[in-house]
Amino acid sequence: MIENNLITSSEELWQKSLSLLREVMETEQERSQMERYVPLITSHLIENNEYVVGFSDQFHVDWLSPKLALPLERALHAAGLPEEFHVRFAVREKQESITPATPSPELARNKPIEAQHTVASHLRSIPSTMPLHENYTFENFVRGPSNSFAHAAAIAVAKGPGRTSYNPLFIYGGTGLGKTHLMEAIGHYVLNHSPASSVCFITSETFLNEYINAIQNDSLPAFRERYRKVDVLLLDDVQFIAGKEKVQEEFFNTFNSLILYHKQIVITSDVSPKNLNKFEERLIGRFQQGMVVEIESPSYETRLAILKSKAQATQKIIPEEILKFIAENIRSHVRAIEGALARIVTFMSMQGDIPLTIDIAKHLLRDSIEEEKTIKDLSIGDIMKTVATFYGVTIEDILSPQRTQTLVTPRQLAMFLSRKLTTKSLQEIADEFKKTHATVLHGAQTIQKRLDVEPDLKKSMEEIVSRMGRKASDILE
Repeated sequence: MIENNLITSSEELWQKSLSLLREVMETEQERSQMERYVPLITSHLIENNEYVVGFSDQFHVDWLSPKLALPLERALHAAGLPEEFHVRFAVREKQESITPATPSPELARNKPIEAQHTVASHLRSIPSTMPLHENYTFENFVRGPSNSFAHAAAIAVAKGPGRTSYNPLFIYGGTGLGKTHLMEAIGHYVLNHSPASSVCFITSETFLNEYINAIQNDSLPAFRERYRKVDVLLLDDVQFIAGKEKVQEEFFNTFNSLILYHKQIVITSDVSPKNLNKFEERLIGRFQQGMVVEIESPSYETRLAILKSKAQATQKIIPEEILKFIAENIRSHVRAIEGALARIVTFMSMQGDIPLTIDIAKHLLRDSIEEEKTIKDLSIGDIMKTVATFYGVTIEDILSPQRTQTLVTPRQLAMFLSRKLTTKSLQEIADEFKKTHATVLHGAQTIQKRLDVEPDLKKSMEEIVSRMGRKASDILE
């Protein structure tokens, strides 16, 4: 039971909370919105362990609760309401002694500056499991053909979290291509432009572990409340919960709750939703209801741009021929590129009196280059030749503009395998096939869909892949 002195001062508590809420709103638009919302409140009173805020109808309760309840609760706590009390919006009759809607500016002016800063810090605290990497911002993300669509989608989500059709935003691609960078950039942007928002950045492994702990400690309600009250949920590596039915069910319910209240969800994975093995169909359906975007291996131009950007940050003058050498030979992913550059920078720091040459770079990066060769020893030409031989056509047939069924299937299958078995970007594949970017993408997607329903085509694909010394399981996973 709350103490009587807090009950008698609830009017002052309310006034202070409104003033503090106004303090942390940095833009005139936010302040204007607040002053439109507050007059809709019909009552505010303490009931048991809740601070109940009343509205005249259920529409306003449903509409304003996701927008206002959490910031108001933080403001009330900062003004003196005990932490165990939570705000709840409900339909209530008009209160006769309702507080004037406009926050008192005198309270804010009379409050010590140190206290104002403390309150602002309190209200902007982030209920996240992991801190956001300070360098993973949009400004530090190097765009190119392989990631431009994913970047544009991430920008749209960051500017309007929960208010676009990109909910959830599902980003997939191989290791080290920038999925987590884009995800964290969204978090940084939201916090910089809406400091009172709560952003939760976790891995699916963390979500699983906390769910298990909640079961063991009989604290599932607190676990659920934590994740269902955030404004933006950033979930990294969702594939980790494959086959874990109970945690998938829990995440399914959390997902639905967040979407219902127009909260933003961003998910990363190493494969597309339809290729997530051991996932419930209903959960895969939820992943596909928003925007699904892929990040591919970076093109040569993008790799070089990344290297120049990273090299500039090291404050070392690295010859352009060395950067071009790295871009030409380290192709698999961004982390490999960054690792190669780090070895070059370390050499320059330790052996500053020795000029850096291509031969020295080859020696320093010999292991990485060998690893890259094992990844990219298949060329698009190899794939075209194998597919053409299997179907009894020629490479010239595959490259021709003819659209007979006998040529469309091998052509599209060669495009599909080129995407799966090489590190070439979509544009580079399009150039090899003498087709447009859109044509290659359509062809690869068509084969992917057909493989799910045509056993004969799948068997043919497996045979072709086997002839090239690869495993079909690597493609279908």
